[in-house]
Order: sequence, then structure tokens, then C-alpha cells
Amino acid sequence: MTTPRILIIAGSDSGGGAGVQADIKTVTMLGGHAMTAITAITAQNTLGVQAVMPVPAEMVAAQIAACVGDIGVDAVKIGMIGSAEIAHVVADALGDVRVPVVFDPVMVATSGATLADNATVAAFARLMRAASVVTPNLPELAALGGDAATLAAANRTAVLVKGGHGESETLTDRLIGPDGEIARWDSPRIDTRHTHGTGCTLASAIAVGLARREPLPRAVERARAFVRLAMLGAAGLGGGHGPMAQQSVRLDRDGPNQITLPLTDFATSASFYEALGLTRIVDAAPRYARFESANGVTVSIEAAEEMPHGPMLYVECDDLDAAVAALRATGAVVGDPQTQSWGWREARTLDPAGNAICLYQAGEARRFPTWRIA
Repeated sequence: MTTPRILIIAGSDSGGGAGVQADIKTVTMLGGHAMTAITAITAQNTLGVQAVMPVPAEMVAAQIAACVGDIGVDAVKIGMIGSAEIAHVVADALGDVRVPVVFDPVMVATSGATLADNATVAAFARLMRAASVVTPNLPELAALGGDAATLAAANRTAVLVKGGHGESETLTDRLIGPDGEIARWDSPRIDTRHTHGTGCTLASAIAVGLARREPLPRAVERARAFVRLAMLGAAGLGGGHGPMAQQSVRLDRDGPNQITLPLTDFATSASFYEALGLTRIVDAAPRYARFESANGVTVSIEAAEEMPHGPMLYVECDDLDAAVAALRATGAVVGDPQTQSWGWREARTLDPAGNAICLYQAGEARRFPTWRIA
């Protein structure tokens, strides 16, 4: 499969921060083909939701049938439903669609506006039973009964409890299955007002991963990385809960994405790479600087005396220990992985021609270190 086909069943956000607009951007940036069945039209921006108009249920069903019957579908993402009637129509329409379903039980917008009445929330039960994973935030989980394990067991599904509404500076997301906890992730809170559409984006990114037949924990992990990078790259739009920047995300892990080159004159080298159109994102003159290209690849310059093997190619690995083991199995001499003071975990080696290679894990710290230039 080269292009996952993702059917998005959700409401429209006129401000482009959440809803199908966020979903389409996310699916597109992750290499999927986004199709939509719009359940409601909203007038909203970063300050709030001004008006909501549900789409007739029969029109929602027609959109689903049109997409499934011709293009086909590899995964479904369900967001804002709009009404109890639409919830039942969606459940009926998906009855014979045997693909992963990600259900984000949207009840309240980031601005606080209510997007699902009691009857609609009650109708969520059928959608949860059809879902591969349900992704409530803490208030939504409370409205659904408050206990993720009970919810997962009752519906024979997985529940991803999103911790963004917690008060701690460390946010915890928990993936719960019918038989207990599957995985959990702890991340530092990102200090930003640009959180509009986080739930939509996360669910759509998970759907792309499941469509690619990734195991659910891996799909969640990569989706979380996508959301955090979109938050970090936000363009500062609007006066309220601003949109993220899905368009700036480059999930270019698992491959070469960084090279460090020797420098002999810091100012001359820095000017050279900026003249090429690269953006300086780290400055530790006169020893080191890092630059970012439009496609997310980074280039660093470092004092020549600190690079005994010359230029170094960095290859980011999703599983660093497995990559080290695979190279050692070929006879290569690879150093043990070490956690560096700058937050990266690295293992260094030389290729058969003597070129310096660094296998590493950095996550968002490569493009968004805490000392990134504003």
C-alpha cells in the first residue's frame, strides 16, 4: 500500500484549526488520501464557535457510500457527529466496512463550546463498539462513565485516554485495552495557546498508522509525535486558541535527516549556509550551529578539531538498540548507545569506507530543542 485511504467523518471548522480541515491536513502530510463525510458545518475561529448547522443524516450516509463504493477505504476517523440521528446512520453505514476505526468522541470544542447534546452522547455507544480505538480526553472520559478500563471491556475496544486536560507539567496518555493497560506515554507540557485541533489531528494520524497496518501502540506513538511537532511549529495565528501547524510537520525519523560538517571559520560558514536558504535554529558560536531546511532536514557545523573523522551523517532510528544489533550482526563495530547532555541518545560507528555515522534518537529535540532560536 502506497497511499492509505482515510475516510473522515466529522464536522467542518471554518477557521481551519480543527474538524475536517485539520484532519485533511494531517492525513495529507502523512502521505494518505483524505476523503470526507461532513456531519456539521460550523462558523468558528480561534475565539469560539459562533454557529453550528448539522448536515441531514441522509446526506452523511450518501457521502460515506460515495467514498466507500468507488475509492475504497483503509481506515475511518470519526470526529464531531452533530446529532444522535447521524450517529446511528454512521454506525449503520460502517456495519460492513471491515477496516480500523478511530473514534474521537468530540463533545466540547477547545474554546468551550458544546458540540454534542445528551442524546448524541448516548448514541456514541454504537460507535464505540465499532471502533478499534476510542480517544477521549479527560472531560470526555468522565462524560462516558469515567473509567477507561470499564469502557474498553464493555465495548471490546481500546481506549486512549489523553492527559492534556490534566494539571501536571508532565502529561500522561494511557492506552487501555479490554484486558488492561497496553502502553503509556509521558511528555512535558508544551507551553502554548495553539492547541485548537489537537484531538482531531491525533485521531487522524492514528488512523493513517492503522491503515498502514502499524500496531496500535506504534500508531499512537507516531501520532503523538506529529501533534507535538504541529504545536511547536504553530504560526501564531488568531487571538484565542490558535491552530497548530500540521503543514510544518516533517515526520522524517527512521532515516538520514541530519549531517554535521567541520568548520574552520564560524561566521563565514554560518553566512554560507544561510545564503543557501537554511534557517539557523541553534547558535553556540564559535563552536557550533544548527540549520533547518524547508523539508525538515537539519545541517550542523562544528569546530573541526572536535570532528576527528570529518563530516558525520546522522541516521535517526525508531528503535536504536535494534539498529545497533542489526549492524553488529554484519560485523560492524558500533559503540554502545549513550545518552548525551543535549538530550539525544547516540551510537557511533564508521561505514565500510570509513565515513562517520551516528545512529540516534532525538524526537522533537532535533528541530525544537529548548534552546532553539526564537
